[in-house]
Amino acid sequence: MSRWKAVPAGAPRVGDEAYRHALDRFLAGTDEKTVTHAYLDRVLGALPARRVFLDVGPADGTTTRHLGRFFESTVCVEPSEPMRRTLKRTCPDARVVAEPVLRARPGVRADLALLSHVLYYIPRPQWTATVLRIMEWVAPGGLLLVLLQNPDNACMRMVRHFTGSRFDLRELVDELTAAPAHLVGDTSLDTVPARYRSGDLDETVAAAGFHLGVPSSGSAAAPPADEAVRDYVLHHFSDGSGGFEMSHEQDVLHIRRPY
Repeated sequence: MSRWKAVPAGAPRVGDEAYRHALDRFLAGTDEKTVTHAYLDRVLGALPARRVFLDVGPADGTTTRHLGRFFESTVCVEPSEPMRRTLKRTCPDARVVAEPVLRARPGVRADLALLSHVLYYIPRPQWTATVLRIMEWVAPGGLLLVLLQNPDNACMRMVRHFTGSRFDLRELVDELTAAPAHLVGDTSLDTVPARYRSGDLDETVAAAGFHLGVPSSGSAAAPPADEAVRDYVLHHFSDGSGGFEMSHEQDVLHIRRPY
C-alpha cells in the first residue's frame, strides 16, 4: 500500500484561489522563470525539429507561451479547470486536453515535451508510468524534459522538515533503465540554480507556504502552523541584513526517444 497522502485540508490545492495567490507571491520574488527560460532556450537550439511542443501540466502557461512561439503548434495536457481558464488567456492558440495524463489522448508526436514541477502532485508509484505515457507522445528523436526541485536545496529541506516528503528525480532515472528501448534512449540530469529573495517576512512565509502545499508522504496530518513556518523562515532563510533568501535549485531530466 502506498504511504502517499492527499494534500492536507487547508493547504493550497492546485488551481484554487489560495494556490494561485501563493504561487504569485512566490514568483514575485524568485528568478526561477528567468533562469529556467534561458536554460530552455539553450535546449531549443539543439532540437532537430520544432514542429510540436507538448506541455503537460502547464499551470498558468507562462513557460508554455515562452516556448510555444518557437513551434508550429502547441498542445497542453491540463486536468485542472481553473488552470485551463488561465491557460486560455495566456496561450489562446494552444490546444488543451483536459484529461489526466494516464487517460489523455493528445494525438501528437512532440519534438519537445515538458513536465515541469508536476510530479509532486502525482503519487510516487505512478511516476514511471506517467513519464512512459508521455514518451509515447514524443516523436522519434524528440525530447522530454522533467523538472523538479533538487531534493537537497534549502526549500526542499524545509518541505521534508514539515511534511516528510522527498522528491528525487535520480530515483526515476534508475527506474527508467528498465523502460522499453523504443521509448527511452539517452537520459541525463542537470541542475539549474534558482533563488527566492524578499525583504518582507510575511511575503517569505507566504512563499514558503506555497511549497508546503505539496502532498505529504510522511506523517503530517495537517498543514504546519503559521507560527512554526514563520520561526523556520526566521532561523533558516534570514540573510543577515534584514532580508530573506531561499535557494531552490531545480533538477532537469532529459529523456530522448530513440529514432
